[in-house]
Amino acid sequence: MIAIVVSRADSASAHIGERLLEVGDWTAREDGSRPDADGGGTYYRTEGFELRQFDDLHIRLSDPTAAFDCDPAFLAFVSRHSGETGRLLTAHVTGNFGGAEYGGEPESLARAAPGAEKRVVEALARHAPEGYEVGIECTHHGPTDVAVPSLFVELGSDEPQWEDSDAARAVARAVLDLRGTGADLTADDAAAAADAGDAGSRPRHVVGFGGGHYAPRFTRIVRETEWAVGHVGADWALGELGAPDANRRVIEAAFERSRAERAVIDGDRPDLAAVIEDLGYGVVSETWVREVGDAPLALVERLEAEIGSVDDGLRFGAVALGDDAVDDDALDPDSEAVEGDSDAVGDAVRVRDLPADLLARAQGLDADAARAAVERVAVAFDTEQGGARAAGRVAFSTASEAPGYADLIEGLVDVLETGYDAVEVSREETAVVARETAFDPSLAAERGVPEGPAFGRLADGEPVEVGGETVTPEAVSRARTDRFPIDGAALK
Repeated sequence: MIAIVVSRADSASAHIGERLLEVGDWTAREDGSRPDADGGGTYYRTEGFELRQFDDLHIRLSDPTAAFDCDPAFLAFVSRHSGETGRLLTAHVTGNFGGAEYGGEPESLARAAPGAEKRVVEALARHAPEGYEVGIECTHHGPTDVAVPSLFVELGSDEPQWEDSDAARAVARAVLDLRGTGADLTADDAAAAADAGDAGSRPRHVVGFGGGHYAPRFTRIVRETEWAVGHVGADWALGELGAPDANRRVIEAAFERSRAERAVIDGDRPDLAAVIEDLGYGVVSETWVREVGDAPLALVERLEAEIGSVDDGLRFGAVALGDDAVDDDALDPDSEAVEGDSDAVGDAVRVRDLPADLLARAQGLDADAARAAVERVAVAFDTEQGGARAAGRVAFSTASEAPGYADLIEGLVDVLETGYDAVEVSREETAVVARETAFDPSLAAERGVPEGPAFGRLADGEPVEVGGETVTPEAVSRARTDRFPIDGAALK
């Protein structure tokens, strides 16, 4: 169940609370065990939610979790946002990388709810009235001592917006859209809600470091990728924190409290990156996050070790592996299934060299079609030129029904057929053999054809007149055969 915290001291929070009660099907209950000011008295329940009201501002609350008797998966604080940012709906998690001017303890971070933040931002974007921007903010205020994961969902940025019923209703609907989700972003939100503390799962969370308060890079990750963002230490917060090596405890807490294994750094911060890696975490780029998407993380790690990193050009194809193909045994490079097979990555994937000459010729004819031919049959493949062109190695699924090396060759042959008269796969020669009859400038010159437009017409299949004689394209064409080596063993 999700606990909703409303503050009577915050006019926007109270307004959102009213809209929540308006759009939801709630049952009023009474709690005489605690003062009305501390969440007691009348409170409300609906499927998946419990709503309680407090007199104090959210940022001054110590830990409202105890007021709820629903064993919440996470807390959602509905709140105002203050700033010179116009009409804005935003979400963020709480804590302080440095001082604690706005509640909580200094250098202390609350347990984040990155998956819930991502889902609520998606919902805010769906429900936002015209003219309202949607995004996330960095980690910047209390409370910090909360027993369960939490996040703020805010309406901003001044009195006209706090009183805007349509905007308050949009926030209310977005919060209610969280029904059935958990604090983390995992393959199954329902499972996450039921077991938010499952340490065996691997949420798709990153920690953010650097950038501005309104975190445009991390907002992009939240809104445009399959990943969620936990704590975000903006430039100003990292300035308050001080030297990374002297503040390893806070940096490590950002990962632990976000349930994240990786960070994205906005800007050049080599000292911070070194501390993160020394703590046993990874630093990845926004490109890495985008390209990995929802690919199984165990598979990503094995393929990066075998082929190369995503940041160096590894890309993922259209062939997805089943759940049973991405467990530790299926991807174990030391498993019996791959003994003696240097091309294997566990028994789920085989890595082969791309047919370099054939691929290069296909790319010369139609670069987009050549890449599509690789992507269509691959689990993953290496690239060059910033990910634009396939090159190097390719990973295929070993599943019997999955496409493989022979299908790759077939796709590249299809591309070659757009530029040759005839193309065939020769198993005897272990090559793709391509034949064409093409215009030969030297033969044209022997017939007295001047260079220039006449060459172009002959190349296009049109006859030309030279000194009263007709020169046909056939008379100045020569048959040519190109052979492109392929891996004959991989065709079997």
